[in-house]
Amino acid sequence: MSAERSILARVLANAGTLLGGRTVNAVVSLGYIALTARGLSPAQMGVLVLINAFAQFLGDVVKFQSWQTVLQYGAGPLLEGDRPRFQQVVRLSLFLDLVSGLAGVTLGVGGAFLLGPVLGWSSQVAPIAALYALTIFVMTSATSVGLLRLFDKFRYLAGEQAISSTVRLIGAAIALSTHAPLWAFLLAWALGPLVSFLYVGIVAWREMGRRNLLEGFRLRGALSEGLPGVWKFAWATNFSSSLDVAFTHVITLMVGALLGPTQAALWRIGRQVADGMAKPARLVIPALYPELAKMRAMGGDAAMRKLAGQIALLGGAVAGVLLLITTLFGKPLLILVMGKAYESAAGVMTWQVAAAAIGVLALPLEPMLVSMRAPGDALRVRMVVCAVFLLALTPLVQTWGLNGAGTALVGAALAMAIGMFLALRVRLARSSVVGDNEPSCAEDAKDAKGGR
Repeated sequence: MSAERSILARVLANAGTLLGGRTVNAVVSLGYIALTARGLSPAQMGVLVLINAFAQFLGDVVKFQSWQTVLQYGAGPLLEGDRPRFQQVVRLSLFLDLVSGLAGVTLGVGGAFLLGPVLGWSSQVAPIAALYALTIFVMTSATSVGLLRLFDKFRYLAGEQAISSTVRLIGAAIALSTHAPLWAFLLAWALGPLVSFLYVGIVAWREMGRRNLLEGFRLRGALSEGLPGVWKFAWATNFSSSLDVAFTHVITLMVGALLGPTQAALWRIGRQVADGMAKPARLVIPALYPELAKMRAMGGDAAMRKLAGQIALLGGAVAGVLLLITTLFGKPLLILVMGKAYESAAGVMTWQVAAAAIGVLALPLEPMLVSMRAPGDALRVRMVVCAVFLLALTPLVQTWGLNGAGTALVGAALAMAIGMFLALRVRLARSSVVGDNEPSCAEDAKDAKGGR
Protein backbone atom coordinates (compact mmCIF):
# COMPACT_ATOMS: atom_id res chain seq x y z
CA MET A 1 0.00 0.00 0.00
CA SER A 2 1.41 3.42 -0.98
CA ALA A 3 2.09 6.05 1.68
CA GLU A 4 -0.77 8.24 0.39
CA ARG A 5 -3.26 5.36 0.52
CA SER A 6 -2.00 4.42 3.96
CA ILE A 7 -2.66 7.94 5.26
CA LEU A 8 -6.14 8.04 3.69
CA ALA A 9 -6.87 4.63 5.16
CA ARG A 10 -5.76 5.84 8.59
CA VAL A 11 -7.95 8.95 8.33
CA LEU A 12 -10.97 6.85 7.35
CA ALA A 13 -10.17 4.26 10.00
CA ASN A 14 -10.00 6.92 12.71
CA ALA A 15 -13.19 8.47 11.37
CA GLY A 16 -14.76 5.01 11.44
CA THR A 17 -13.70 4.57 15.05
CA LEU A 18 -15.34 7.88 15.89
CA LEU A 19 -18.36 6.84 13.87
CA GLY A 20 -19.03 3.93 16.18
CA GLY A 21 -19.36 6.22 19.19
CA ARG A 22 -20.99 9.04 17.28
CA THR A 23 -23.58 6.73 15.71
CA VAL A 24 -24.61 5.71 19.19
CA ASN A 25 -24.48 9.37 20.17
CA ALA A 26 -26.69 10.41 17.24
CA VAL A 27 -29.34 7.87 18.19
CA VAL A 28 -29.13 8.66 21.90
CA SER A 29 -29.19 12.42 21.18
CA LEU A 30 -32.41 12.07 19.24
CA GLY A 31 -33.68 9.98 22.14
CA TYR A 32 -33.08 12.54 24.88
CA ILE A 33 -34.40 15.36 22.72
CA ALA A 34 -37.51 13.32 21.90
CA LEU A 35 -38.08 12.54 25.60
CA THR A 36 -37.59 16.19 26.50
CA ALA A 37 -39.96 17.31 23.74
CA ARG A 38 -42.62 14.85 24.95
CA GLY A 39 -42.18 15.90 28.58
CA LEU A 40 -42.51 19.62 27.93
CA SER A 41 -44.89 21.76 25.95
CA PRO A 42 -43.54 23.26 22.70
CA ALA A 43 -43.21 26.62 24.46
CA GLN A 44 -41.30 25.09 27.41
CA MET A 45 -39.14 23.11 24.99
CA GLY A 46 -38.35 26.38 23.26
CA VAL A 47 -37.24 27.95 26.54
CA LEU A 48 -34.94 24.99 27.22
CA VAL A 49 -33.54 25.17 23.70
CA LEU A 50 -32.83 28.89 24.07
CA ILE A 51 -31.09 28.43 27.46
CA ASN A 52 -28.92 25.68 26.02
CA ALA A 53 -28.17 27.71 22.88
CA PHE A 54 -27.26 30.73 25.00
CA ALA A 55 -24.75 28.72 27.05
CA GLN A 56 -23.28 27.01 23.98
CA PHE A 57 -23.07 30.33 22.16
CA LEU A 58 -20.98 31.91 24.91
CA GLY A 59 -18.90 28.76 25.29
CA ASP A 60 -18.05 28.73 21.60
CA VAL A 61 -17.33 32.47 21.51
CA VAL A 62 -14.79 32.43 24.35
CA LYS A 63 -13.35 29.00 23.53
CA PHE A 64 -9.79 29.14 22.23
CA GLN A 65 -9.97 25.84 20.30
CA SER A 66 -6.94 24.81 22.33
CA TRP A 67 -6.98 21.36 20.74
CA GLN A 68 -5.76 22.96 17.52
CA THR A 69 -2.86 24.59 19.39
CA VAL A 70 -1.95 21.18 20.82
CA LEU A 71 -1.97 19.63 17.35
CA GLN A 72 -0.18 22.35 15.42
CA TYR A 73 2.50 23.16 18.01
CA GLY A 74 2.68 19.82 19.81
CA ALA A 75 3.07 17.47 16.82
CA GLY A 76 6.67 18.52 16.12
CA PRO A 77 7.98 18.20 19.71
CA LEU A 78 6.17 14.89 20.14
CA LEU A 79 7.72 13.42 16.98
CA GLU A 80 11.15 14.77 17.97
CA GLY A 81 10.92 13.51 21.57
CA ASP A 82 11.24 17.05 22.97
CA ARG A 83 9.35 16.54 26.23
CA PRO A 84 9.93 19.98 27.81
CA ARG A 85 8.68 21.74 24.67
CA PHE A 86 5.66 19.45 24.44
CA GLN A 87 4.82 20.10 28.09
CA GLN A 88 5.05 23.83 27.41
CA VAL A 89 2.46 23.50 24.63
CA VAL A 90 0.15 21.57 26.97
CA ARG A 91 0.63 24.18 29.72
CA LEU A 92 -0.27 26.98 27.32
CA SER A 93 -3.33 25.06 26.15
CA LEU A 94 -4.52 24.54 29.74
CA PHE A 95 -4.05 28.25 30.39
CA LEU A 96 -6.23 29.08 27.39
CA ASP A 97 -8.91 26.68 28.67
CA LEU A 98 -8.86 28.26 32.14
CA VAL A 99 -9.12 31.84 30.92
CA SER A 100 -11.87 31.09 28.41
CA GLY A 101 -13.85 29.03 30.94
CA LEU A 102 -13.84 31.76 33.59
CA ALA A 103 -14.75 34.42 31.02
CA GLY A 104 -17.61 32.31 29.68
CA VAL A 105 -19.14 31.62 33.08
CA THR A 106 -18.95 35.30 34.04
CA LEU A 107 -20.66 36.38 30.84
CA GLY A 108 -23.21 33.58 31.05
CA VAL A 109 -24.38 34.28 34.60
CA GLY A 110 -24.64 38.02 34.00
CA GLY A 111 -26.19 37.65 30.57
CA ALA A 112 -28.92 35.32 31.82
CA PHE A 113 -30.39 38.14 33.89
CA LEU A 114 -29.74 40.95 31.43
CA LEU A 115 -30.91 39.23 28.22
CA GLY A 116 -33.56 36.96 29.69
CA PRO A 117 -36.49 39.29 28.90
CA VAL A 118 -35.35 39.61 25.26
CA LEU A 119 -35.42 35.82 24.89
CA GLY A 120 -38.78 35.44 26.59
CA TRP A 121 -37.52 34.14 29.94
CA SER A 122 -39.63 34.92 32.99
CA SER A 123 -38.16 36.11 36.29
CA GLN A 124 -38.37 32.48 37.50
CA VAL A 125 -36.47 31.11 34.51
CA ALA A 126 -33.56 33.60 34.51
CA PRO A 127 -31.92 32.23 37.72
CA ILE A 128 -32.17 28.68 36.32
CA ALA A 129 -30.51 29.85 33.12
CA ALA A 130 -27.74 31.49 35.18
CA LEU A 131 -27.06 28.19 36.96
CA TYR A 132 -27.02 26.34 33.64
CA ALA A 133 -24.38 28.82 32.45
CA LEU A 134 -21.91 27.24 34.90
CA THR A 135 -21.57 24.39 32.39
CA ILE A 136 -19.77 26.80 30.06
CA PHE A 137 -16.57 26.11 32.01
CA VAL A 138 -16.45 22.47 30.88
CA MET A 139 -17.64 23.36 27.38
CA THR A 140 -14.53 25.47 26.73
CA SER A 141 -11.96 22.85 27.73
CA ALA A 142 -10.34 21.16 24.72
CA THR A 143 -6.76 20.34 25.73
CA SER A 144 -7.63 16.73 26.53
CA VAL A 145 -9.33 16.31 23.17
CA GLY A 146 -6.26 17.64 21.37
CA LEU A 147 -3.98 15.25 23.25
CA LEU A 148 -6.06 12.20 22.40
CA ARG A 149 -6.23 13.22 18.74
CA LEU A 150 -2.47 13.71 18.64
CA PHE A 151 -1.94 10.29 20.26
CA ASP A 152 -4.31 8.64 17.73
CA LYS A 153 -6.57 7.51 20.58
CA PHE A 154 -9.76 8.07 18.66
CA ARG A 155 -11.49 5.11 20.29
CA TYR A 156 -11.66 7.10 23.52
CA LEU A 157 -12.96 10.18 21.75
CA ALA A 158 -15.64 8.01 20.19
CA GLY A 159 -17.19 7.61 23.62
CA GLU A 160 -16.94 11.26 24.67
CA GLN A 161 -20.19 12.58 23.25
CA ALA A 162 -21.93 9.22 23.62
CA ILE A 163 -21.34 9.44 27.37
CA SER A 164 -22.72 12.98 27.49
CA SER A 165 -25.82 12.04 25.52
CA THR A 166 -26.39 8.88 27.55
CA VAL A 167 -26.34 10.84 30.80
CA ARG A 168 -28.83 13.30 29.28
CA LEU A 169 -31.01 10.42 28.07
CA ILE A 170 -31.15 8.83 31.52
CA GLY A 171 -31.86 12.18 33.16
CA ALA A 172 -34.57 13.07 30.63
CA ALA A 173 -36.19 9.67 31.08
CA ILE A 174 -36.31 10.14 34.84
CA ALA A 175 -37.70 13.66 34.47
CA LEU A 176 -40.35 12.47 32.00
CA SER A 177 -41.43 9.51 34.12
CA THR A 178 -41.80 11.70 37.22
CA HIS A 179 -43.56 14.52 35.33
CA ALA A 180 -40.80 16.86 36.46
CA PRO A 181 -40.75 20.59 35.66
CA LEU A 182 -38.42 22.45 33.30
CA TRP A 183 -35.53 22.75 35.75
CA ALA A 184 -35.21 18.95 36.04
CA PHE A 185 -34.76 18.56 32.29
CA LEU A 186 -32.17 21.34 32.33
CA LEU A 187 -30.31 19.55 35.13
CA ALA A 188 -30.21 16.40 33.02
CA TRP A 189 -28.84 18.36 30.08
CA ALA A 190 -26.21 20.03 32.31
CA LEU A 191 -24.88 16.77 33.79
CA GLY A 192 -24.06 15.34 30.35
CA PRO A 193 -21.13 17.62 29.40
CA LEU A 194 -19.82 17.55 32.99
CA VAL A 195 -19.47 13.75 33.05
CA SER A 196 -18.01 13.78 29.52
CA PHE A 197 -15.44 16.41 30.55
CA LEU A 198 -14.27 14.29 33.49
CA TYR A 199 -14.04 11.17 31.32
CA VAL A 200 -11.92 12.64 28.52
CA GLY A 201 -9.70 14.51 30.98
CA ILE A 202 -8.85 11.40 33.00
CA VAL A 203 -8.12 9.37 29.86
CA ALA A 204 -5.91 12.06 28.31
CA TRP A 205 -3.74 12.49 31.40
CA ARG A 206 -3.43 8.72 31.74
CA GLU A 207 -2.16 8.56 28.15
CA MET A 208 0.38 11.30 28.87
CA GLY A 209 1.57 9.31 31.86
CA ARG A 210 1.99 6.17 29.78
CA ARG A 211 4.30 8.12 27.44
CA ASN A 212 6.30 9.61 30.35
CA LEU A 213 5.13 13.05 29.30
CA LEU A 214 4.05 13.98 32.84
CA GLU A 215 7.54 13.59 34.28
CA GLY A 216 8.70 17.03 35.39
CA PHE A 217 5.46 18.66 34.23
CA ARG A 218 4.45 21.81 36.09
CA LEU A 219 1.46 24.08 35.69
CA ARG A 220 3.68 27.12 36.28
CA GLY A 221 6.31 27.92 33.71
CA ALA A 222 6.91 29.32 30.23
CA LEU A 223 3.86 29.63 28.00
CA SER A 224 4.66 31.03 24.56
CA GLU A 225 8.46 31.42 24.61
CA GLY A 226 10.00 29.65 21.62
CA LEU A 227 6.61 29.06 19.95
CA PRO A 228 6.60 31.60 17.09
CA GLY A 229 3.18 32.89 16.14
CA VAL A 230 1.34 30.82 18.74
CA TRP A 231 -0.71 33.72 20.12
CA LYS A 232 -1.76 34.85 16.65
CA PHE A 233 -2.64 31.26 15.84
CA ALA A 234 -4.68 30.85 19.03
CA TRP A 235 -6.56 34.11 18.53
CA ALA A 236 -7.20 33.41 14.85
CA THR A 237 -8.67 29.95 15.54
CA ASN A 238 -10.72 31.45 18.38
CA PHE A 239 -12.14 34.18 16.17
CA SER A 240 -12.82 31.76 13.34
CA SER A 241 -14.74 29.34 15.55
CA SER A 242 -16.51 32.24 17.27
CA LEU A 243 -17.82 33.43 13.93
CA ASP A 244 -19.09 29.93 13.24
CA VAL A 245 -21.63 30.24 16.07
CA ALA A 246 -23.53 32.72 13.91
CA PHE A 247 -24.66 29.76 11.85
CA THR A 248 -25.57 27.58 14.85
CA HIS A 249 -26.49 29.11 18.20
CA VAL A 250 -26.97 32.73 17.12
CA ILE A 251 -29.56 31.76 14.54
CA THR A 252 -31.45 29.77 17.20
CA LEU A 253 -31.38 32.75 19.56
CA MET A 254 -32.48 35.09 16.75
CA VAL A 255 -35.40 32.84 15.84
CA GLY A 256 -36.42 32.76 19.50
CA ALA A 257 -36.18 36.52 19.90
CA LEU A 258 -38.05 37.30 16.64
CA LEU A 259 -40.57 34.45 16.45
CA GLY A 260 -40.83 33.15 20.01
CA PRO A 261 -39.69 30.04 21.96
CA THR A 262 -42.03 27.66 20.11
CA GLN A 263 -40.52 28.47 16.72
CA ALA A 264 -37.06 28.19 18.26
CA ALA A 265 -37.96 24.67 19.36
CA LEU A 266 -39.02 23.75 15.82
CA TRP A 267 -35.79 25.16 14.42
CA ARG A 268 -33.65 23.29 16.98
CA ILE A 269 -35.41 19.99 16.44
CA GLY A 270 -35.07 20.22 12.67
CA ARG A 271 -31.40 21.13 13.08
CA GLN A 272 -30.82 18.17 15.38
CA VAL A 273 -32.12 15.72 12.78
CA ALA A 274 -30.14 17.43 9.99
CA ASP A 275 -26.92 17.43 12.01
CA GLY A 276 -27.44 13.80 12.94
CA MET A 277 -27.63 12.87 9.26
CA ALA A 278 -24.47 14.83 8.39
CA LYS A 279 -22.50 13.77 11.48
CA PRO A 280 -20.91 10.60 9.99
CA ALA A 281 -19.29 12.58 7.17
CA ARG A 282 -18.15 15.37 9.47
CA LEU A 283 -16.24 12.86 11.58
CA VAL A 284 -13.56 12.91 8.89
CA ILE A 285 -12.55 16.41 10.08
CA PRO A 286 -11.17 15.49 13.55
CA ALA A 287 -9.43 12.48 11.97
CA LEU A 288 -7.99 14.71 9.21
CA TYR A 289 -6.42 17.40 11.39
CA PRO A 290 -3.74 15.21 13.07
CA GLU A 291 -2.59 13.74 9.75
CA LEU A 292 -2.34 17.18 8.13
CA ALA A 293 -0.44 18.50 11.15
CA LYS A 294 2.06 15.64 10.95
CA MET A 295 2.45 16.10 7.17
CA ARG A 296 3.07 19.80 7.71
CA ALA A 297 5.68 19.07 10.39
CA MET A 298 7.50 16.75 7.94
CA GLY A 299 7.13 19.10 4.95
CA GLY A 300 4.68 16.99 2.99
CA ASP A 301 2.69 19.71 1.22
CA ALA A 302 2.07 17.62 -1.91
CA ALA A 303 0.69 14.75 0.15
CA MET A 304 -1.56 17.20 2.01
CA ARG A 305 -3.10 18.35 -1.27
CA LYS A 306 -3.69 14.82 -2.50
CA LEU A 307 -5.33 13.76 0.76
CA ALA A 308 -7.60 16.83 0.72
CA GLY A 309 -8.68 16.03 -2.83
CA GLN A 310 -9.57 12.46 -1.90
CA ILE A 311 -11.63 13.63 1.08
CA ALA A 312 -13.43 16.20 -1.10
CA LEU A 313 -14.54 13.47 -3.53
CA LEU A 314 -15.90 11.37 -0.68
CA GLY A 315 -17.65 14.44 0.76
CA GLY A 316 -19.39 15.13 -2.55
CA ALA A 317 -20.80 11.60 -2.68
CA VAL A 318 -22.06 11.81 0.89
CA ALA A 319 -23.69 15.21 0.25
CA GLY A 320 -25.77 13.73 -2.57
CA VAL A 321 -26.94 10.85 -0.39
CA LEU A 322 -27.98 13.24 2.39
CA LEU A 323 -30.20 15.28 0.08
CA LEU A 324 -31.80 12.13 -1.36
CA ILE A 325 -32.64 10.73 2.08
CA THR A 326 -34.14 14.02 3.22
CA THR A 327 -36.31 14.32 0.13
CA LEU A 328 -37.70 10.81 0.49
CA PHE A 329 -37.88 10.23 4.23
CA GLY A 330 -37.39 13.57 6.01
CA LYS A 331 -40.93 14.28 7.19
CA PRO A 332 -41.87 10.71 8.25
CA LEU A 333 -38.60 10.45 10.17
CA LEU A 334 -39.26 13.69 12.03
CA ILE A 335 -42.80 12.69 13.01
CA LEU A 336 -41.64 9.24 14.12
CA VAL A 337 -38.92 10.58 16.40
CA MET A 338 -40.37 13.81 17.77
CA GLY A 339 -44.12 13.35 17.48
CA LYS A 340 -46.93 14.98 15.53
CA ALA A 341 -46.61 18.25 17.46
CA TYR A 342 -43.32 18.99 15.69
CA GLU A 343 -44.41 18.03 12.17
CA SER A 344 -44.15 21.63 10.99
CA ALA A 345 -40.36 21.51 11.45
CA ALA A 346 -40.08 19.25 8.38
CA GLY A 347 -40.01 22.11 5.87
CA VAL A 348 -37.17 24.02 7.47
CA MET A 349 -35.29 20.78 8.08
CA THR A 350 -34.88 20.42 4.31
CA TRP A 351 -33.06 23.75 4.20
CA GLN A 352 -30.90 22.70 7.13
CA VAL A 353 -29.91 19.42 5.49
CA ALA A 354 -29.06 21.26 2.25
CA ALA A 355 -26.73 23.57 4.20
CA ALA A 356 -25.16 20.57 5.95
CA ALA A 357 -24.63 18.84 2.58
CA ILE A 358 -22.74 21.88 1.25
CA GLY A 359 -20.57 21.82 4.36
CA VAL A 360 -19.81 18.13 3.83
CA LEU A 361 -18.78 18.81 0.24
CA ALA A 362 -16.30 21.44 1.48
CA LEU A 363 -14.93 19.27 4.29
CA PRO A 364 -11.15 19.53 3.71
CA LEU A 365 -10.88 23.22 2.85
CA GLU A 366 -10.58 24.82 6.29
CA PRO A 367 -8.46 22.01 7.82
CA MET A 368 -5.99 22.54 4.96
CA LEU A 369 -5.75 26.28 5.65
CA VAL A 370 -5.31 25.75 9.40
CA SER A 371 -2.71 23.02 8.89
CA MET A 372 -0.74 25.35 6.60
CA ARG A 373 -0.59 27.78 9.55
CA ALA A 374 -2.97 30.12 7.72
CA PRO A 375 -5.97 30.32 10.06
CA GLY A 376 -6.10 34.04 9.30
CA ASP A 377 -7.17 33.26 5.74
CA ALA A 378 -10.06 31.15 7.01
CA LEU A 379 -10.89 33.85 9.54
CA ARG A 380 -11.22 36.53 6.87
CA VAL A 381 -13.59 34.35 4.85
CA ARG A 382 -15.72 33.69 7.93
CA MET A 383 -15.81 37.37 8.88
CA VAL A 384 -17.15 38.43 5.48
CA VAL A 385 -19.71 35.63 5.24
CA CYS A 386 -20.78 36.10 8.86
CA ALA A 387 -21.29 39.85 8.45
CA VAL A 388 -23.48 39.41 5.37
CA PHE A 389 -25.37 36.55 7.00
CA LEU A 390 -26.19 38.50 10.15
CA LEU A 391 -27.30 41.54 8.16
CA ALA A 392 -29.64 39.42 6.04
CA LEU A 393 -30.95 37.16 8.83
CA THR A 394 -33.35 39.53 10.58
CA PRO A 395 -35.25 40.75 7.49
CA LEU A 396 -35.43 37.22 6.08
CA VAL A 397 -36.82 35.79 9.32
CA GLN A 398 -39.28 38.65 9.71
CA THR A 399 -40.48 38.19 6.12
CA TRP A 400 -40.55 34.39 5.70
CA GLY A 401 -40.25 33.03 9.23
CA LEU A 402 -38.40 29.74 9.62
CA ASN A 403 -38.02 29.34 5.86
CA GLY A 404 -36.25 32.70 5.79
CA ALA A 405 -33.78 31.42 8.38
CA GLY A 406 -33.29 28.27 6.31
CA THR A 407 -32.63 30.27 3.15
CA ALA A 408 -30.05 32.38 4.96
CA LEU A 409 -28.31 29.25 6.28
CA VAL A 410 -28.01 27.67 2.82
CA GLY A 411 -26.72 30.90 1.29
CA ALA A 412 -24.11 31.24 4.04
CA ALA A 413 -22.95 27.62 3.63
CA LEU A 414 -22.52 28.10 -0.11
CA ALA A 415 -20.65 31.40 0.30
CA MET A 416 -18.40 29.84 2.96
CA ALA A 417 -17.47 26.92 0.72
CA ILE A 418 -16.64 29.19 -2.23
CA GLY A 419 -14.65 31.57 -0.05
CA MET A 420 -12.60 28.81 1.59
CA PHE A 421 -11.88 27.26 -1.82
CA LEU A 422 -10.61 30.55 -3.24
CA ALA A 423 -8.52 31.27 -0.13
CA LEU A 424 -6.95 27.81 -0.26
CA ARG A 425 -6.27 28.14 -3.98
CA VAL A 426 -4.36 31.38 -3.40
CA ARG A 427 -2.46 29.88 -0.47
CA LEU A 428 -1.45 26.79 -2.45
CA ALA A 429 -0.32 28.91 -5.41
CA ARG A 430 1.78 31.05 -3.10
CA SER A 431 3.23 27.94 -1.44
CA SER A 432 4.16 26.48 -4.83
CA VAL A 433 6.00 29.65 -5.84
CA VAL A 434 7.90 29.72 -2.53
CA GLY A 435 8.73 26.02 -2.86
CA ASP A 436 10.13 26.49 -6.35
CA ASN A 437 12.44 29.21 -5.08
CA GLU A 438 13.55 27.48 -1.83
CA PRO A 439 11.75 29.12 1.14
CA SER A 440 13.68 31.66 3.11
CA CYS A 441 13.79 31.84 6.89
CA ALA A 442 11.74 35.00 6.74
CA GLU A 443 9.06 33.24 4.70
CA ASP A 444 9.01 30.32 7.15
CA ALA A 445 8.53 32.74 10.02
CA LYS A 446 5.72 34.43 8.14
CA ASP A 447 3.94 31.08 7.60
CA ALA A 448 4.38 30.20 11.27
CA LYS A 449 2.48 33.36 12.15
CA GLY A 450 -0.49 32.48 10.03
CA GLY A 451 0.58 34.09 6.81
CA ARG A 452 0.27 37.64 8.11
